[in-house]
Amino acid sequence: MFIAAKFMAFLTQPLAWVALLLLLTVLLVRRRPAWAVRVGSAALALLLLLGWEPLPDTLLRHLESLYPPVVRQQIAPDTAGVIVLGGALESAYVWSVPGQSALNDGAERMTEAVALLRQQPQLKLVFTGGEGELFGGDLPEAARASVFFEGQGIPAARVLFESASRTTYENAVLSKRLSGIDAAQPWLLLTSASHMPRAMAAFRKAGWNVTAYPVDFRAGKATPWTQYTLDQGVKKWRIGLHEVIGLLAYRLSGRA
Repeated sequence: MFIAAKFMAFLTQPLAWVALLLLLTVLLVRRRPAWAVRVGSAALALLLLLGWEPLPDTLLRHLESLYPPVVRQQIAPDTAGVIVLGGALESAYVWSVPGQSALNDGAERMTEAVALLRQQPQLKLVFTGGEGELFGGDLPEAARASVFFEGQGIPAARVLFESASRTTYENAVLSKRLSGIDAAQPWLLLTSASHMPRAMAAFRKAGWNVTAYPVDFRAGKATPWTQYTLDQGVKKWRIGLHEVIGLLAYRLSGRA
């Protein structure tokens, strides 16, 4: 399943489609020059279109609207804790400065978790995330997360770490096996807003009593029609397509 997930992640990268079209163009140049021009033109058109942000933002906005944001002060007093999904920390090979944390674009998963723990002293925290890279290092994301939370002054007694999971499905299943965890109690599930539909489906399927606590909103309420950035457009397409295809795959496989 992990290998399949990585293959799916490759297919959801729009630049991979452009590369495949360009490769097909090269293969057609000698035998089918007219078709080579058509395919090459399609590759160029796709590349230019990817940077127009209103399109991927529409997809992300739909995903992010499925679970509204939660006000910290309105959290139910009987909530057992918050489950934080990995994905906000850079890969192990990026961590080059001892004692310092390297966060990526999903940093709100970590910073909002710290704010929750400080404002809600009754909450426990479960961080779930192993090594998500095919050829990662020997420092799983949970170990890197412990450095972050320690640096933020969060007592170790309030945090549980699950370090073997590599997918969202494994996050749900393996976290449930941690000592002292009662999945029937009410828990908050904290992850990026676009990832929340797949995460909620997986955790509820695994038997968790979870309420969505989405963070890391990317699309906003509206996107100006003139907004064009190739790198951001490609990134947003990748995120949106990954979640849509991932949720479909989870449902077809019975994991959501």
